[in-house]
Amino acid sequence: MMRKYSLFSIIIITINACMAEFNTVEFLKKNNLKLVDTNATKETAVLYYNLKILSNTNTIFGHHDATAYGVGWNGEEDRADVKDVTSSYPGLYGWDFGILAWKSKVKNEDRLISRLVRKAYSRGGVNTFCWHAPNPVTDKSFYDTTIAVPKILPGGGYYLKYLRMLDQIADFVETLKDSTGKPIPLIFRPFHEFDGSWFWWGKNFCSSNEFKRLWRTTVEYLRDKRGLRNILYAYSPDRNFYTEEEYLERYPGDEYVDILGIDDYYDFMPDGDGIQWIQKKLAIVTSIAKRKNKIAAFTETGLEGIVDSSWWTEKLYKTIEGDSIKIAYLMVWRNANKNHHYAPYKGHPSEDDFVKFTLTKKILLEKDLPDLYSEPIKEDIINQINLKQKIELLKAVLTYPIMVH
Repeated sequence: MMRKYSLFSIIIITINACMAEFNTVEFLKKNNLKLVDTNATKETAVLYYNLKILSNTNTIFGHHDATAYGVGWNGEEDRADVKDVTSSYPGLYGWDFGILAWKSKVKNEDRLISRLVRKAYSRGGVNTFCWHAPNPVTDKSFYDTTIAVPKILPGGGYYLKYLRMLDQIADFVETLKDSTGKPIPLIFRPFHEFDGSWFWWGKNFCSSNEFKRLWRTTVEYLRDKRGLRNILYAYSPDRNFYTEEEYLERYPGDEYVDILGIDDYYDFMPDGDGIQWIQKKLAIVTSIAKRKNKIAAFTETGLEGIVDSSWWTEKLYKTIEGDSIKIAYLMVWRNANKNHHYAPYKGHPSEDDFVKFTLTKKILLEKDLPDLYSEPIKEDIINQINLKQKIELLKAVLTYPIMVH
Protein backbone atom coordinates (compact mmCIF):
# COMPACT_ATOMS: atom_id res chain seq x y z
CA MET A 1 0.00 0.00 0.00
CA MET A 2 1.34 3.43 -0.92
CA ARG A 3 1.88 5.52 2.19
CA LYS A 4 0.93 9.20 1.99
CA TYR A 5 2.96 11.86 3.74
CA SER A 6 1.70 15.29 4.68
CA LEU A 7 3.88 18.36 4.22
CA PHE A 8 4.22 18.53 8.01
CA SER A 9 5.49 14.93 8.11
CA ILE A 10 8.03 15.65 5.40
CA ILE A 11 9.30 18.66 7.32
CA ILE A 12 9.64 16.61 10.51
CA ILE A 13 11.47 13.83 8.67
CA THR A 14 13.79 16.40 7.07
CA ILE A 15 14.52 18.03 10.44
CA ASN A 16 15.24 14.65 12.05
CA ALA A 17 17.54 13.73 9.18
CA CYS A 18 19.45 16.98 9.60
CA MET A 19 19.73 16.45 13.34
CA ALA A 20 21.17 13.00 12.75
CA GLU A 21 23.72 14.21 10.20
CA PHE A 22 26.61 14.80 12.60
CA ASN A 23 29.19 12.03 12.44
CA THR A 24 32.25 12.42 14.66
CA VAL A 25 34.55 10.35 12.44
CA GLU A 26 33.60 12.39 9.36
CA PHE A 27 33.81 15.67 11.30
CA LEU A 28 37.32 14.88 12.53
CA LYS A 29 38.45 13.73 9.09
CA LYS A 30 37.01 16.83 7.39
CA ASN A 31 38.82 19.11 9.84
CA ASN A 32 42.06 17.09 9.93
CA LEU A 33 41.70 16.32 13.63
CA LYS A 34 42.42 13.21 15.67
CA LEU A 35 40.92 12.67 19.10
CA VAL A 36 41.72 10.00 21.63
CA ASP A 37 38.09 8.98 21.19
CA THR A 38 37.16 8.91 17.50
CA ASN A 39 33.57 8.23 18.58
CA ALA A 40 33.35 11.18 20.95
CA THR A 41 30.01 12.93 21.31
CA LYS A 42 29.30 15.82 18.98
CA GLU A 43 29.60 18.35 21.79
CA THR A 44 33.00 16.96 22.82
CA ALA A 45 34.37 16.94 19.27
CA VAL A 46 33.06 20.45 18.58
CA LEU A 47 34.52 21.71 21.87
CA TYR A 48 37.93 20.39 20.86
CA TYR A 49 37.71 22.02 17.44
CA ASN A 50 36.63 25.34 18.93
CA LEU A 51 39.30 25.36 21.63
CA LYS A 52 41.88 24.75 18.93
CA ILE A 53 40.55 27.59 16.78
CA LEU A 54 40.29 29.99 19.73
CA SER A 55 43.87 29.23 20.82
CA ASN A 56 45.19 30.99 17.71
CA THR A 57 44.04 34.34 19.07
CA ASN A 58 42.70 33.94 22.61
CA THR A 59 43.15 32.21 25.94
CA ILE A 60 40.28 31.25 28.27
CA PHE A 61 40.87 32.11 31.93
CA GLY A 62 40.10 29.34 34.43
CA HIS A 63 39.93 28.99 38.20
CA HIS A 64 39.89 25.78 40.26
CA ASP A 65 36.77 25.22 42.41
CA ALA A 66 35.65 28.69 41.35
CA THR A 67 31.96 28.40 42.24
CA ALA A 68 32.25 25.97 45.16
CA TYR A 69 33.83 28.36 47.67
CA GLY A 70 36.03 31.43 47.93
CA VAL A 71 37.74 33.67 50.44
CA GLY A 72 35.26 34.15 53.29
CA TRP A 73 32.39 32.14 51.80
CA ASN A 74 31.41 28.54 51.05
CA GLY A 75 28.63 27.08 48.93
CA GLU A 76 26.83 30.33 48.20
CA GLU A 77 24.56 30.09 45.19
CA ASP A 78 25.87 31.51 41.90
CA ARG A 79 28.93 33.11 43.45
CA ALA A 80 32.60 33.18 42.50
CA ASP A 81 35.43 35.44 43.62
CA VAL A 82 36.28 36.12 39.97
CA LYS A 83 32.67 37.14 39.36
CA ASP A 84 32.69 39.42 42.42
CA VAL A 85 35.64 41.28 40.89
CA THR A 86 34.79 41.26 37.17
CA SER A 87 31.01 40.63 37.01
CA SER A 88 31.75 37.46 35.02
CA TYR A 89 32.47 33.87 35.90
CA PRO A 90 35.76 32.41 34.69
CA GLY A 91 35.50 30.67 31.34
CA LEU A 92 36.96 27.41 32.62
CA TYR A 93 36.33 25.55 35.89
CA GLY A 94 38.76 23.16 37.55
CA TRP A 95 37.52 20.24 39.65
CA ASP A 96 39.06 17.16 41.26
CA PHE A 97 38.00 13.52 40.94
CA GLY A 98 39.82 13.00 44.24
CA ILE A 99 36.65 14.07 46.02
CA LEU A 100 35.06 10.76 45.00
CA ALA A 101 37.36 9.02 47.47
CA TRP A 102 37.48 11.78 50.08
CA LYS A 103 33.67 11.87 50.29
CA SER A 104 32.88 8.34 49.16
CA LYS A 105 29.56 8.06 51.02
CA VAL A 106 27.92 10.92 49.11
CA LYS A 107 25.69 9.86 46.22
CA ASN A 108 26.98 11.13 42.89
CA GLU A 109 23.74 12.90 42.06
CA ASP A 110 23.88 14.70 45.43
CA ARG A 111 27.40 16.03 45.06
CA LEU A 112 27.78 19.80 45.00
CA ILE A 113 30.24 19.67 42.12
CA SER A 114 27.71 17.73 40.02
CA ARG A 115 25.38 20.71 40.18
CA LEU A 116 28.20 23.19 39.65
CA VAL A 117 29.50 21.32 36.59
CA ARG A 118 26.02 21.34 35.07
CA LYS A 119 25.59 25.05 35.78
CA ALA A 120 28.97 25.90 34.29
CA TYR A 121 28.13 23.94 31.15
CA SER A 122 24.68 25.50 30.83
CA ARG A 123 26.31 28.95 30.87
CA GLY A 124 28.79 27.90 28.18
CA GLY A 125 31.84 27.31 30.39
CA VAL A 126 34.41 24.51 30.15
CA ASN A 127 34.94 21.88 32.87
CA THR A 128 38.27 20.21 33.56
CA PHE A 129 39.16 17.59 36.18
CA CYS A 130 42.48 16.64 37.74
CA TRP A 131 42.77 13.59 40.00
CA HIS A 132 44.49 13.69 43.38
CA ALA A 133 44.03 9.96 43.74
CA PRO A 134 44.88 8.24 47.04
CA ASN A 135 47.72 5.74 46.84
CA PRO A 136 46.03 2.52 45.59
CA VAL A 137 48.38 0.30 47.59
CA THR A 138 48.10 1.98 50.99
CA ASP A 139 44.84 3.97 50.64
CA LYS A 140 46.75 6.92 52.08
CA SER A 141 47.17 10.38 50.60
CA PHE A 142 48.29 11.12 47.04
CA TYR A 143 51.46 12.38 48.74
CA ASP A 144 52.18 8.87 50.03
CA THR A 145 54.96 7.78 47.68
CA THR A 146 54.88 4.08 48.49
CA ILE A 147 55.59 2.32 45.17
CA ALA A 148 52.25 1.77 43.43
CA VAL A 149 52.39 2.18 39.65
CA PRO A 150 53.94 -1.21 38.74
CA LYS A 151 51.53 -2.91 41.14
CA ILE A 152 48.37 -1.46 39.57
CA LEU A 153 49.27 -2.29 35.97
CA PRO A 154 47.72 -5.40 34.32
CA GLY A 155 49.20 -8.44 36.04
CA GLY A 156 49.97 -6.52 39.22
CA GLY A 157 48.41 -7.46 42.52
CA TYR A 158 46.44 -4.20 42.77
CA TYR A 159 45.25 -4.01 39.15
CA LEU A 160 41.62 -4.87 39.90
CA LYS A 161 41.60 -2.44 42.80
CA TYR A 162 42.79 0.28 40.46
CA LEU A 163 40.00 -0.53 38.03
CA ARG A 164 37.51 -0.05 40.84
CA MET A 165 38.99 3.42 41.36
CA LEU A 166 38.40 4.12 37.67
CA ASP A 167 34.86 2.80 38.09
CA GLN A 168 34.29 5.52 40.69
CA ILE A 169 35.21 8.11 38.09
CA ALA A 170 33.16 6.46 35.34
CA ASP A 171 30.08 6.12 37.56
CA PHE A 172 30.33 9.81 38.43
CA VAL A 173 30.94 11.00 34.86
CA GLU A 174 27.91 9.03 33.67
CA THR A 175 25.71 11.22 35.91
CA LEU A 176 27.01 14.47 34.43
CA LYS A 177 24.37 15.23 31.82
CA ASP A 178 22.67 18.40 30.64
CA SER A 179 18.96 19.15 30.83
CA THR A 180 18.31 17.10 27.69
CA GLY A 181 20.20 14.05 28.95
CA LYS A 182 23.33 14.56 26.83
CA PRO A 183 26.73 13.87 28.43
CA ILE A 184 28.60 17.03 29.41
CA PRO A 185 32.07 17.25 27.78
CA LEU A 186 34.98 17.16 30.23
CA ILE A 187 38.74 17.57 30.10
CA PHE A 188 40.46 14.92 32.25
CA ARG A 189 44.06 15.60 33.32
CA PRO A 190 45.29 12.46 35.11
CA PHE A 191 48.68 12.07 36.82
CA HIS A 192 49.56 15.76 36.59
CA GLU A 193 53.05 17.02 37.47
CA PHE A 194 54.43 13.54 36.90
CA ASP A 195 57.95 14.85 36.26
CA GLY A 196 58.12 15.86 39.91
CA SER A 197 58.42 13.42 42.79
CA TRP A 198 55.78 14.56 45.26
CA PHE A 199 52.92 12.25 44.12
CA TRP A 200 52.94 8.43 44.04
CA TRP A 201 52.89 8.53 40.23
CA GLY A 202 55.93 10.84 40.15
CA LYS A 203 59.18 10.35 38.29
CA ASN A 204 61.15 8.73 41.11
CA PHE A 205 58.49 6.09 41.77
CA CYS A 206 57.92 4.54 38.36
CA SER A 207 59.83 4.10 35.12
CA SER A 208 58.96 5.98 31.96
CA ASN A 209 57.54 2.80 30.43
CA GLU A 210 55.46 2.05 33.53
CA PHE A 211 54.00 5.56 33.46
CA LYS A 212 53.08 5.26 29.79
CA ARG A 213 51.43 1.89 30.42
CA LEU A 214 49.46 3.37 33.33
CA TRP A 215 48.22 6.23 31.16
CA ARG A 216 47.19 3.93 28.32
CA THR A 217 45.50 1.50 30.69
CA THR A 218 43.52 4.37 32.22
CA VAL A 219 42.36 5.78 28.90
CA GLU A 220 41.49 2.38 27.44
CA TYR A 221 39.42 1.39 30.46
CA LEU A 222 37.40 4.61 30.60
CA ARG A 223 36.96 4.84 26.84
CA ASP A 224 36.66 1.20 25.74
CA LYS A 225 35.43 -0.72 28.78
CA ARG A 226 33.21 1.95 30.33
CA GLY A 227 32.29 3.62 27.05
CA LEU A 228 32.72 7.24 28.13
CA ARG A 229 32.50 9.39 24.99
CA ASN A 230 32.65 12.85 26.52
CA ILE A 231 36.26 13.11 27.70
CA LEU A 232 39.28 14.95 26.29
CA TYR A 233 42.59 13.83 27.83
CA ALA A 234 45.25 16.35 28.90
CA TYR A 235 48.95 15.59 29.54
CA SER A 236 50.64 17.98 31.96
CA PRO A 237 54.13 17.70 33.41
CA ASP A 238 55.39 20.30 35.84
CA ARG A 239 58.15 22.79 35.00
CA ASN A 240 61.03 20.30 34.88
CA PHE A 241 61.82 20.39 31.17
CA TYR A 242 63.91 22.61 28.92
CA THR A 243 63.68 20.78 25.60
CA GLU A 244 61.03 19.00 23.54
CA GLU A 245 62.74 15.70 24.26
CA GLU A 246 62.46 16.24 28.02
CA TYR A 247 58.82 17.27 27.70
CA LEU A 248 57.97 14.10 25.77
CA GLU A 249 60.00 11.72 27.96
CA ARG A 250 56.85 10.12 29.42
CA TYR A 251 54.45 10.94 26.61
CA PRO A 252 52.12 7.94 26.06
CA GLY A 253 51.52 8.61 22.36
CA ASP A 254 49.42 10.84 20.13
CA GLU A 255 46.53 8.39 20.18
CA TYR A 256 46.24 8.78 23.97
CA VAL A 257 46.49 12.57 24.39
CA ASP A 258 44.27 15.43 23.19
CA ILE A 259 45.72 18.42 25.04
CA LEU A 260 49.35 19.22 25.83
CA GLY A 261 49.75 21.25 28.99
CA ILE A 262 52.18 22.41 31.64
CA ASP A 263 51.77 23.11 35.36
CA ASP A 264 54.13 25.83 36.55
CA TYR A 265 54.06 27.73 39.82
CA TYR A 266 57.66 27.64 40.93
CA ASP A 267 59.15 29.59 38.04
CA PHE A 268 57.25 32.67 39.27
CA MET A 269 59.11 32.43 42.58
CA PRO A 270 62.40 34.30 43.18
CA ASP A 271 64.47 31.11 42.91
CA GLY A 272 62.52 29.73 39.94
CA ASP A 273 63.58 29.97 36.30
CA GLY A 274 61.76 33.26 35.76
CA ILE A 275 59.36 34.77 33.24
CA GLN A 276 61.57 34.23 30.19
CA TRP A 277 61.82 30.51 30.85
CA ILE A 278 58.09 30.22 31.41
CA GLN A 279 57.67 31.80 27.99
CA LYS A 280 60.18 29.37 26.49
CA LYS A 281 58.47 26.38 28.07
CA LEU A 282 55.04 27.50 26.86
CA ALA A 283 56.57 28.02 23.42
CA ILE A 284 57.90 24.45 23.51
CA VAL A 285 54.45 23.13 24.39
CA THR A 286 52.88 25.27 21.66
CA SER A 287 55.39 24.03 19.09
CA ILE A 288 54.82 20.36 19.93
CA ALA A 289 51.05 20.83 19.92
CA LYS A 290 51.20 22.49 16.50
CA ARG A 291 53.34 19.71 15.06
CA LYS A 292 51.09 17.01 16.50
CA ASN A 293 47.93 18.94 15.60
CA LYS A 294 46.85 19.11 19.25
CA ILE A 295 45.81 21.83 21.69
CA ALA A 296 48.27 23.58 24.02
CA ALA A 297 47.27 24.85 27.48
CA PHE A 298 48.69 26.35 30.68
CA THR A 299 46.93 23.74 32.79
CA GLU A 300 47.87 25.00 36.27
CA THR A 301 49.65 28.07 37.51
CA GLY A 302 49.43 30.93 39.96
CA LEU A 303 51.09 32.80 42.79
CA GLU A 304 49.88 31.92 46.28
CA GLY A 305 48.46 34.97 48.00
CA ILE A 306 49.18 37.10 44.91
CA VAL A 307 51.63 39.16 46.92
CA ASP A 308 52.54 41.22 43.83
CA SER A 309 49.66 43.63 43.14
CA SER A 310 50.62 43.91 39.44
CA TRP A 311 51.29 40.20 38.98
CA TRP A 312 48.48 39.66 36.48
CA THR A 313 49.62 42.14 33.85
CA GLU A 314 53.33 42.34 34.61
CA LYS A 315 54.01 38.64 35.18
CA LEU A 316 51.28 36.22 34.08
CA TYR A 317 50.16 38.03 30.94
CA LYS A 318 53.74 38.50 29.80
CA THR A 319 54.20 34.72 29.78
CA ILE A 320 51.48 34.24 27.15
CA GLU A 321 51.45 37.41 25.05
CA GLY A 322 53.99 36.43 22.38
CA ASP A 323 52.98 35.15 18.94
CA SER A 324 54.96 31.95 19.57
CA ILE A 325 52.60 31.04 22.42
CA LYS A 326 49.11 29.87 21.50
CA ILE A 327 47.31 28.27 24.41
CA ALA A 328 43.60 27.53 24.60
CA TYR A 329 43.30 28.18 28.32
CA LEU A 330 45.14 28.84 31.54
CA MET A 331 43.96 27.97 35.03
CA VAL A 332 44.98 29.27 38.45
CA TRP A 333 44.50 27.24 41.61
CA ARG A 334 41.78 27.57 44.24
CA ASN A 335 40.75 30.28 46.71
CA ALA A 336 40.61 28.60 50.11
CA ASN A 337 41.29 31.50 52.48
CA LYS A 338 43.23 34.75 52.83
CA ASN A 339 46.52 32.87 53.11
CA HIS A 340 45.87 30.28 50.41
CA HIS A 341 44.33 31.80 47.30
CA TYR A 342 45.31 32.27 43.64
CA ALA A 343 42.62 34.58 42.23
CA PRO A 344 41.70 38.00 43.61
CA TYR A 345 38.63 38.53 45.73
CA LYS A 346 36.76 41.78 46.34
CA GLY A 347 39.11 44.18 48.09
CA HIS A 348 42.30 42.28 47.21
CA PRO A 349 45.34 44.50 46.38
CA SER A 350 45.60 42.95 42.89
CA GLU A 351 41.89 43.46 42.11
CA ASP A 352 42.37 46.39 39.70
CA ASP A 353 45.28 44.72 37.96
CA PHE A 354 43.22 41.57 37.47
CA VAL A 355 40.48 43.60 35.80
CA LYS A 356 43.12 45.03 33.45
CA PHE A 357 44.37 41.50 32.80
CA THR A 358 40.90 40.27 31.83
CA LEU A 359 40.54 43.19 29.41
CA THR A 360 43.73 42.38 27.50
CA LYS A 361 43.28 41.24 23.92
CA LYS A 362 43.89 37.55 24.61
CA ILE A 363 42.01 36.74 27.80
CA LEU A 364 38.42 35.46 27.72
CA LEU A 365 36.06 35.11 30.67
CA GLU A 366 32.79 33.21 30.47
CA LYS A 367 30.87 36.31 29.29
CA ASP A 368 33.26 36.56 26.32
CA LEU A 369 32.86 32.99 25.10
CA PRO A 370 31.02 32.03 21.93
CA ASP A 371 28.99 28.82 21.85
CA LEU A 372 31.73 26.21 22.18
CA TYR A 373 29.55 23.11 21.90
CA SER A 374 26.95 23.39 19.13
CA GLU A 375 28.77 24.30 15.93
CA PRO A 376 32.31 25.01 14.75
CA ILE A 377 33.34 28.63 15.28
CA LYS A 378 33.70 30.64 12.11
CA GLU A 379 36.04 33.56 11.47
CA ASP A 380 33.31 36.15 11.86
CA ILE A 381 32.70 34.93 15.42
CA ILE A 382 36.38 35.44 16.26
CA ASN A 383 36.19 38.93 14.78
CA GLN A 384 33.10 39.68 16.90
CA ILE A 385 34.93 38.51 20.04
CA ASN A 386 37.90 40.75 19.28
CA LEU A 387 35.66 43.73 18.51
CA LYS A 388 33.71 43.21 21.73
CA GLN A 389 36.97 43.12 23.70
CA LYS A 390 38.10 46.41 22.14
CA ILE A 391 34.80 48.05 23.02
CA GLU A 392 34.98 46.78 26.62
CA LEU A 393 38.55 48.03 26.93
CA LEU A 394 37.52 51.46 25.64
CA LYS A 395 34.64 51.60 28.11
CA ALA A 396 36.99 50.64 30.92
CA VAL A 397 39.51 53.32 29.96
CA LEU A 398 36.76 55.94 30.01
CA THR A 399 35.28 54.66 33.28
CA TYR A 400 38.25 53.61 35.40
CA PRO A 401 41.34 55.82 35.78
CA ILE A 402 43.37 52.68 36.55
CA MET A 403 43.17 51.66 32.90
CA VAL A 404 45.20 54.60 31.63
CA HIS A 405 48.25 53.99 33.82
